[in-house]
Amino acid sequence: MSKVLSGLRYSAEHEWLDASAPAKVGITQVAADALGDVVYVDLPEVGATITAGESCGEVESTKSVSDLYAPVSGTIVAINQDAVDNPAILNEDPYGAGWLFTVDVSEEGPLLSAQDYASANGGDVE
Repeated sequence: MSKVLSGLRYSAEHEWLDASAPAKVGITQVAADALGDVVYVDLPEVGATITAGESCGEVESTKSVSDLYAPVSGTIVAINQDAVDNPAILNEDPYGAGWLFTVDVSEEGPLLSAQDYASANGGDVE
């Protein structure tokens, strides 16, 4: 079963967000498992402004193409070039090496606790 980390917060659209500043964002293991083998990632550019709840990129797998939704509003500080160059790390380590971008948060969107996310989507809270 997919794991859901207890130290993170989650969007209903399957992105996670840590508590650092700037905040690190990625997709959950639940999403990565549902997508299958990720083959392409399109991320916002450094310096771009994102808005909570709006699309800010795409994740393409062998099964489908899914929008990446911003869990918060703010300015992109960095992107994970390793994830762009090797999208398979989203499947291999979605909460570690597979992070997607960091953002200087100006406003949070609606976020879920690990327990609430796991209750809605399955997964074991660790």
